[in-house]
Amino acid sequence: MNGRTNDLEPGLCPSPLLGPTAPSPGETQAEVEETLKRIQSHKGVIGTMVVNAEGIPIRTTLDNSTTVQYAGLLHQLTVKAKSTVRDIDPQNDLTFLRIRSKKHEIMVAPDKEYLLIVIQNPCE
Repeated sequence: MNGRTNDLEPGLCPSPLLGPTAPSPGETQAEVEETLKRIQSHKGVIGTMVVNAEGIPIRTTLDNSTTVQYAGLLHQLTVKAKSTVRDIDPQNDLTFLRIRSKKHEIMVAPDKEYLLIVIQNPCE
């Protein structure tokens, strides 16, 4: 992973997923582990998970029932969001999905084979 920092939009909380964090094809398992550890160490991060193309969680820091619930629902939502972006403009593609609720902020970084999902407490 590169150590590049990104400029934040005014008023937005720092996001551990801003910037290139999804595993690239040439990355080793150790690099992926280090990236996940780095994201998890950010203040406010509740949990991280990696979900495969079928919506099956393959890595998580959350309990099993929470992981299964989030993985299934966010996989469906991401598929729908990708489809919507493509329907609007066939030349475009979804690169990041950010959902903010009263209790949590959920960030999804889709890749060809995986989804990287981070759940964090929103800044107050």
